[in-house]
Amino acid sequence: MLLFVEFPIDEPGAIMRIALFTETFIPKVDGIVTTLCQTINQLERLGHQVLIFAPEGGFDHFQESRIVGIKGHSLFLYPELRLALPRASMRRVIDEFKPDILHVADPAFLGIAGLYYGGGKNGGAMHLPLVVSYHTDLPKYLHYYRLGFMEPWVWPILRKRHNRATLNLCTSVAMVDLLNQHGIERLGLWPGGVDTHRFQPARPSPEMRNRLSEGHPESPLFLFVGRLSAEKGIERLKPILQANPSARLALVGDGPHRNHLQHHFAGLPVHMAGFLHGEELAQAYASSDIFVMPSRTETLGLVILEAMSSGLPVVAARAGGIPELIQDGVSGFLFDDEPEAIARIEQILLSPSLRESIGLAARTHAEQHGWKSATLQLLEHYKTACERQPIVINPVPGAKRPNLRSRAKRGLRRATLYSIRKLLP
Repeated sequence: MLLFVEFPIDEPGAIMRIALFTETFIPKVDGIVTTLCQTINQLERLGHQVLIFAPEGGFDHFQESRIVGIKGHSLFLYPELRLALPRASMRRVIDEFKPDILHVADPAFLGIAGLYYGGGKNGGAMHLPLVVSYHTDLPKYLHYYRLGFMEPWVWPILRKRHNRATLNLCTSVAMVDLLNQHGIERLGLWPGGVDTHRFQPARPSPEMRNRLSEGHPESPLFLFVGRLSAEKGIERLKPILQANPSARLALVGDGPHRNHLQHHFAGLPVHMAGFLHGEELAQAYASSDIFVMPSRTETLGLVILEAMSSGLPVVAARAGGIPELIQDGVSGFLFDDEPEAIARIEQILLSPSLRESIGLAARTHAEQHGWKSATLQLLEHYKTACERQPIVINPVPGAKRPNLRSRAKRGLRRATLYSIRKLLP
């Protein structure tokens, strides 16, 4: 069942206490962390309280919200991602916080605690509603790490976990459709947002342009912002850059693919700028000519919204949630292959008026996607989950005696729960 909610303009009045479980948080930098940080910021401004469970990262608070750091270990395929297992002590912390709802972002290991404590037929071990949000197209990621053969086994795991939720949230209609096709139920839409005050066309900086172009500010400047990782498909920018020999490319970000990309782009005018934050990142967008996004794994693409908010023309792959952000030929360009991307970039470079009109349309679109609006939508989803979660603490008397097969399944289920309870009482 798909759930699309009409959201009121007025801010919700009831104060909520939200326990958030996430596998990735500060100091890591990526779209999920940006989404969660901006959302927590807005929730606090609206008077709500948030408790965060995340892999240990050296912080015990984010703004006013407490972070319960759980010791984790680096993933061998992605060293910057730390995986943490739940601990029994989490139960006591949750009891003390007394949340109204649990929210799990991309459940992997730590998120299992949220799945155990909430959701299901009776609200889980703590009888609480559970919202699960889907931010990473994991089955597609596997193909970029030579693990595509695992996809048929991954979807049943995702389906089992997500179908425990009271409500599942996706950042784009494309992801809602994808999860629905794979049997995941109770789906809703929670699109991301953008800080339109920070990211705006009025922030160009000659110094930043000179820095990103490595002393060639007169050259056309292409910009990519994001993790330098295999699933971003950054290698696909090479023929685009070769087709525009006078242009330069700046890669803003870092990640496990950095050394590979340095070798891949050897001899080409590519500057690896590392991570930029705050004002510097806003200047990078506003000081460039075209934003290029080759990734085909974006569940939405927050950096695209940031570029559009900065009035920067975007040329992006027609994949994932990206087409929901860009009206092709009006507020940006979409492409299926590199020759099409090259043609679209040439159109923009040859027509200053086209570049200006696309930039204006992009900014207008981005202004409709503020973080406050996105957070109010999330609160409506929380309210819906609280209303829909059936809480059954005591079993109904007089139930029909199960047959042998049912009892065997129940025994297996109880054995599994017993194992979990040894970890999560």
